[in-house]
Amino acid sequence: MIARALRATLLSDDGPRSRLLALLLFAILIGLAFAPFLFPGTRSLNVAAKICVFILLVASYDLLLGYTGIVSFAHTMFFGIGGYGVALAMSRFGVGWGNIAAGTVGALLLSLVLSLAVGLFSLRVKTIFFAMITLAIASFFAILASQLSDITGGEDGITFKLPEVLSPGAKLMEAPIFGVDITGRLLTYYLVFAGSLAGFLVLLRIVNSPFGRVLQAIRENEFRAEAVGYRTVNFRTAASVISALAATLAGVLYALWLRYTGPEVTLSFTIMVDILLMVVIGGMGTVYGAAIGATLFVLAQTYLQDLMRAASEATASIPLLPVLIHPDRWLLWLGVLFVLSVYFLPAGLVGKLRAVSGTQR
Repeated sequence: MIARALRATLLSDDGPRSRLLALLLFAILIGLAFAPFLFPGTRSLNVAAKICVFILLVASYDLLLGYTGIVSFAHTMFFGIGGYGVALAMSRFGVGWGNIAAGTVGALLLSLVLSLAVGLFSLRVKTIFFAMITLAIASFFAILASQLSDITGGEDGITFKLPEVLSPGAKLMEAPIFGVDITGRLLTYYLVFAGSLAGFLVLLRIVNSPFGRVLQAIRENEFRAEAVGYRTVNFRTAASVISALAATLAGVLYALWLRYTGPEVTLSFTIMVDILLMVVIGGMGTVYGAAIGATLFVLAQTYLQDLMRAASEATASIPLLPVLIHPDRWLLWLGVLFVLSVYFLPAGLVGKLRAVSGTQR
């Protein structure tokens, strides 16, 4: 009964509705929760932290694209605001938990104001014009971050220190646990994991609330939703604000993990494209798809080149094949995999799994 009440509170009784999907989500959760112990090593921990951050970032964008039908290219701007907010606070005012909190709150407030302004002034226009407006705003913000080098560090970005307890060299326990040293780096990872999980659960609760149902109604037929009595502009603006705040939180967590922020790691248009790919791969209009899409994409982005290198060396005696799967061509094959996934899984992996289970709505 306790488990049922907890599920109703967090998920609004909207589970994965597919046994295989539930197993995949459980595997991702366990893998990320125990990543430092299951996959020891600096690279593996970096991958796990990036997956945590991008699950939250992709879920926040899916609230716009998948649930509300809003195509925005300014999402990385809010991601960058989170990173720069905490980086500026720590680099300008000194190392301390209070400055982390101040930078986070300041970034959230700035994102609130900007997303509200963009929503109120731009969401009344047609979809394609709104997309162009957000693209222009994001480009302007990226240029601003690069040009104001005295404040933002320009193209070099900002490197900052964390409180002593979070520093990589801080050893919190003398004896290792399961062969893993308990350091400040490990504590930082669990801070990123906990923040991403909390943000993900909040978004999951929002999309399965009456508010989320209205967003889906607006996506399906905006004129009908307006005729029923819903002020669609208000709901679309609220969705934009919530999405921006979640993206800002993801930016804060990513900056804390890297102890650095800059245009290439938060504001690049390449990141925006990656977010779109993750949403499509996982499945639009389902927060669960963010977890699946982000995990698969980050793993492929990190390890596909290594797998291709091993395959190329193993097939060296076969004509032409080693050239086709040469590791330098990993981006080509990543694109091929994406095209195939869109062609064969138009509703994403979550949609396919639910359709197979006969529970897709």
